[in-house]
Amino acid sequence: MNILVLCTGNSARSILLESIFNHEGADRVRAFSAGSNPTGKVHPQSLKLLTEEGHDTSAARSKSWNEFAADDAPEMDMVITVCGSAAEETCPVWPGAPVRAHWGVEDPAAAVESEWEVAFRTAHDILHRRASALLELPIETMPPAELAAHLKRIGDLA
Repeated sequence: MNILVLCTGNSARSILLESIFNHEGADRVRAFSAGSNPTGKVHPQSLKLLTEEGHDTSAARSKSWNEFAADDAPEMDMVITVCGSAAEETCPVWPGAPVRAHWGVEDPAAAVESEWEVAFRTAHDILHRRASALLELPIETMPPAELAAHLKRIGDLA
């Protein structure tokens, strides 16, 4: 199953969740991330944390969601947005038929540098719990409505 993780800047939260899905669910899912207004670089604390967790970050890059709207792009089964609400971010909306969910997490990149370690760890841990909860389910055989209900419930996990 293909999962697209969207956020605005595609430098922190969406990168973290993409990597978590690909690391934890490599035999079941293929995750991608993108931003509606990408920063053009992955936040250094995202790379540091993922490396500490044993993830391969060699292919991590900040990219536009336009890459996934092209005719030759992989077809997405799920689209998950991860924008938070504290900064009144505008979450991107993905058109089409994939199952959609919102798993809002506050932006760790908005923290001052002295708080990055805690902010990124907090975001990572929340996203990891949610990804793990999804991967515990038989998502490959679920009807879209059932999958959407589970995604919504999981998005409420802290």
